[in-house]
Formats: sequence, structure tokens, C-alpha cells
Amino acid sequence: MTDRLEISVVRWPGRTASAAGGPASLLAAYHLRTEAEKGEPVADAEGLPDRYRAEISDPAAAYAGDDVLMALSGDTAVGCVVVTAPTDGRSEIKRLWTDPAFRGRGIASRLLDAALAQAAERGVGTVRLSVWNWRTGAIALYERLGFAVTESWDERDQLVCMERAV
Repeated sequence: MTDRLEISVVRWPGRTASAAGGPASLLAAYHLRTEAEKGEPVADAEGLPDRYRAEISDPAAAYAGDDVLMALSGDTAVGCVVVTAPTDGRSEIKRLWTDPAFRGRGIASRLLDAALAQAAERGVGTVRLSVWNWRTGAIALYERLGFAVTESWDERDQLVCMERAV
């Protein structure tokens, strides 16, 4: 008997099987956790800012033209990431999230590998991302995968901007 999970990374929506509801519950968890970490906790998704509620209520519309990748354990969605449509040869990685119950099993790394492969398939030369400076584990993961800190393109305090060539 093995404790190793079989994880598949799929594009959502796609022709392959994916969890019911898509990434909505993962996006809700991501935004609720982020707001709490920023010191602005809310009880549920209804308390989130409009732009985040829109992502949760209709991810297909919110990410039209982008690539949404989901990590599945069987039919259970355990992680997600968004790769934005290329603009000027560049895409952005957003909303990387792994269900806390499934962390420490390489799911985030698999999602990032798939995101970079998807960006390369679309002809992207550079991928960038922003991450809150208190998410030191995520920053370390990004650095291990070749991302380097770069000049900020975002005016929000406490964001670290990173990029790497594809």
C-alpha cells in the first residue's frame, strides 16, 4: 500500500474529466485565505471584493482567453493555477493554490510545470507573477523553478514581482 496520490493536471474546461464546479471552490479558498493574511478576514465569499466574487461565481467568464489548469486527485480538485493569455510575448501566472489538506506532495510544482509548458506552447517568451512577501514558501518554490525578483509592475505594498524566461 502506498501513500502516494495519483494527481493529474488538466486544462479547465476541457474535454477530459474534471471536478464538478471547476475551480470555484479553490478560488474561493484562495481569496478567503489571502484576505485573512492581509488582515481583512471575511466570513465567506460573499464578503469578498466584487472582482474576486466574479472569479468565483463564473471562472469561465473571468478567465476567458486564459488557461486555467487544475490538479485532480480522482475527481477531486486539489489545486489550480491560471496562466493569462499572452500580451507582448508575456503571460502572468495567477491564483496558484493547493488545498491545504494536500500540501507538501508536489502539487504546486506540478501545476507550475504545467503552467510553464502551457505558456511555451502559446509562444510566450517570459512568464511573470506577483506574490505577497509573507508567502515565503511560495517565493522559495518560484526561485527553485528559476523565477527571479524583478522591478514591480504593481503599486500594492508587500508584493514581490518575479519573472523568468520560458
